[in-house]
Amino acid sequence: MNKTIRIGTRDSELAMWQAHTVQRQLEELGYKTELLPVKSTGDLILDKPLYELGITGIFTKTLDVAMLQGSIDIAVHSMKDVPTALPKGIVEAAVLERANVQDILVHKGTDFLDNNGTIATGSLRRKAQWLHKYPSHQVVDLRGNVNTRMQKLNDGDWNGAIFAAAGLERINLKPESFIDLDWMIPAPAQGAMLVVAMETDAYCREALEKLNDKPSQLAVHIEREFLRTLEGGCTAPIGALAVIEGDDIHFEGAVFSLDGTEKFTLKKSIKTEESKGFGKKCAEELLNDGAADLMRRIKEALDK
Repeated sequence: MNKTIRIGTRDSELAMWQAHTVQRQLEELGYKTELLPVKSTGDLILDKPLYELGITGIFTKTLDVAMLQGSIDIAVHSMKDVPTALPKGIVEAAVLERANVQDILVHKGTDFLDNNGTIATGSLRRKAQWLHKYPSHQVVDLRGNVNTRMQKLNDGDWNGAIFAAAGLERINLKPESFIDLDWMIPAPAQGAMLVVAMETDAYCREALEKLNDKPSQLAVHIEREFLRTLEGGCTAPIGALAVIEGDDIHFEGAVFSLDGTEKFTLKKSIKTEESKGFGKKCAEELLNDGAADLMRRIKEALDK
């Protein structure tokens, strides 16, 4: 069998870069491919914060439907946008080697950091952590793909905006005026690309298995297991990062209140052979330490 693998992707510059990366790697292995870009609901509705839309997987649903209907064979996603439970019939086929996991602040000068300032982000996780560190600052909502958000920052009167470093680096949009936010815990699976396929599609799954990076896959699985156990959707203020160094896994996870005043954090290290269920255990420890009540209050606030 030598079919053409139809690759579904969002049509933003970053999403297209990611899809082209998968396309190039597959074609280098001798596979035939075709790119099929689509617009997601999350790209079309830009006048509301993501959490107000109340849709888990808002950037992935359109591609899920296209795959289930048979119009595409595989889909490429920023893994941090993907719900921890995939639709029935769709499976994880490859996690590509992870890029930079950090958040960065793109700014117009840093004098404001010690005073009052206004920062833009569409992420509750980034907002909560920023307000925890800078409680006197104002955080405003910022939506759109990375190009749109960068343009809004340039045109607006905000002091800065928070971006994932990987996204800006991938499309050469990272400016000189930025600060690495090494104190900010990233979103689970930030910097990782996920390719999904139909469970019944042995041809595509076999092809994509050749692109899978096992260390990256292990790290993001721990982070997403942590997220799933906390029952946090993609928009909840939850951060998680697993770093593999040799035979050791170093994990840091956190849950913040929406206003940043409360936080529950955890740091643990284990051997890689002990990784099964590690993300779940870390989440359960936080929940038992009081994060369960905070998660309940966050859900009540977001459901209003």
